[in-house]
Amino acid sequence: MATALPPATLQRPPLKVRMHNFWRRVTEGLELTQLWSQFRTEARASYRLYSRDVAAKMPVDLSRRGHRLHIVKEFFWAVLEKLSPARRVLLLAALVMLVFPSSGFSYRGQDHEFHILEFDLHFWGGLLMFVLLMLEIADRVVMKRDLQIAREIQTWLLPGAPPQIPGISVAYATRPANTVAGDYYDVFPRPGRTNEENRVMLAVADVAGKSIPAAMLMATFQASLKTLSTARVALPELVANMNKYACSNSQGGLRFTTAFLSEYDPARRVFTYINAGHNNPILRRSNGLIERLDVGGLPIGIQSEAKYESASVALAPGDWLIIFTDGLVEAENVHQDEYGEPRLLGAIAAGAASTPAEMLDRLMAELDLFVGNTPQHDDVTCLLVKAE
Repeated sequence: MATALPPATLQRPPLKVRMHNFWRRVTEGLELTQLWSQFRTEARASYRLYSRDVAAKMPVDLSRRGHRLHIVKEFFWAVLEKLSPARRVLLLAALVMLVFPSSGFSYRGQDHEFHILEFDLHFWGGLLMFVLLMLEIADRVVMKRDLQIAREIQTWLLPGAPPQIPGISVAYATRPANTVAGDYYDVFPRPGRTNEENRVMLAVADVAGKSIPAAMLMATFQASLKTLSTARVALPELVANMNKYACSNSQGGLRFTTAFLSEYDPARRVFTYINAGHNNPILRRSNGLIERLDVGGLPIGIQSEAKYESASVALAPGDWLIIFTDGLVEAENVHQDEYGEPRLLGAIAAGAASTPAEMLDRLMAELDLFVGNTPQHDDVTCLLVKAE
């Protein structure tokens, strides 16, 4: 015969425990300050999304009252037009039901009044709003799942652990502003006609735009670079070929890419590079002198017949090469101050004796301290090279 469990084991947890568990499940363990920071970030992003539509249709010479009415009207349409036609009708019906009072139909006889049908419009309006919310959440879940898959694919396109390269050590990192990024970096061998001509390609690029469109162009850039790098041509010809290919898919130059592409010759300890409209990388010599690598040409994807010039620099032990995207130096704090190149140079000078991996950790920690809880508005990518 089975032994009955003691009554205490069958009791439900106390209400306080159940409420605590419910709250942790809802908030995923975030503190109130973290929840408020997350809400502010999302509210600002939503405001920017809708305010662009409102500002684009703002007429001139409006009175103060007319200006307010126009903002309300355009904000309403900015929200409505982002829904499918069927959901627009659903939203309008719900709003009408929530505004108007409940109504009903009744029949009055000789002695009695019979209520045949009565509608609680507020209830049905709230129910339609709930249905609309469920439909939007379903779309968001599907999109989030697709974005996670896209992020995994994008991760496969980027290098893993830094390779071992004679004469230099390398470290790199990227932080997307959204789930997927438009920044690209890579380090891979480029074979020459002989072993003595083998090179190592180092690339950092920043596609114009953000999120999915930029990520797709980043994947195209990566594929064209890896494919065209197999051809045994000089770096200027390689970049020119990439530019011609990019111009055929750049929507008339609207979808361009800034890039810094370089080849390292381990035998001669020389970097040959082309700066295609990118932030000028910083070459910090072991004695503290600063050089800017600015030779190159237009961003890739603007003009199909653009010409690109290359330049070379020799590295001595203790020299640092810092290649980055604008998201690093243009990161802002709560006062809208930019991180800036002076702080970057200060961080590099302070850690000049460290390894690239240690320097990268130090730099990212300093950036986090500077930015605080301010939302990240652009992808951040940094590639560090130290000559040994």
